[in-house]
Amino acid sequence: MTIISFAEAVAESKKLPQKPDNETLLRLYSLYKQATEGNAPTETAFGMFDFVAKAKHEAWLRLKDLSRPEAEAQYIALVQTLSGN
Repeated sequence: MTIISFAEAVAESKKLPQKPDNETLLRLYSLYKQATEGNAPTETAFGMFDFVAKAKHEAWLRLKDLSRPEAEAQYIALVQTLSGN
């Protein structure tokens, strides 16, 4: 299956043949958030010991000013690679 839209890539990401490593999961998360919400807020409300939330937020912050269409394109490409397409 060739993924041609962001929505298809999101659906396909839930059916990957193998669970990606944590770094790849963070990349998927941050690209998704950048594509759907734009730049990450600088202020957050997660706790000091919520390391997962902190890692996700930092990954999203690294994509600051990446355009939504470019974030979508990178997300689609990454999902295609992970799904073997």
